[in-house]
Amino acid sequence: MRFIVLLLLAGLAFPAAAGEQDPFPDHQRTPGALNPDVTQDNLQETVCAAGWIEKITPPPAQLDKLKAKQMKQLHLRGPAKNYQEDHLVPLCAGGSPSDPRNLWPQRIEGDWNSRVKDQLETAVCKALCSGDVTLEHARSIFLEPDWTKEFLKFYHVE
Repeated sequence: MRFIVLLLLAGLAFPAAAGEQDPFPDHQRTPGALNPDVTQDNLQETVCAAGWIEKITPPPAQLDKLKAKQMKQLHLRGPAKNYQEDHLVPLCAGGSPSDPRNLWPQRIEGDWNSRVKDQLETAVCKALCSGDVTLEHARSIFLEPDWTKEFLKFYHVE
């Protein structure tokens, strides 16, 4: 596992190209928002239950409409297909499914892209459901201003 993470990080060691979007949202616009239906006591019936995430995920059309609006507000370049509307606090860590304060257009390509954050989300949520981290800790990882530092901490690559 550590070898895979080091290979991944080797490709991320170079600074982003000039004008490239930061890998994390503007926390003034996207501070994160939590799902009040998810608690430490009901993890197995909510975020850890099969099918629950799919049930609460907003429809693609709703996410696409918000992404277009946010891209315009943020003056993001390129077509919408270059971005994924991402939940800052993932649904599997008790993030709000549809609150715009928890959603932002994240780039699909480049350093620290959506696939890298998805790896962190998957690992954190597995740890949450297995009891290795608390809900509060899982959420705090994504509420930090720079999730890339949290990625390095989580994978012990500092």
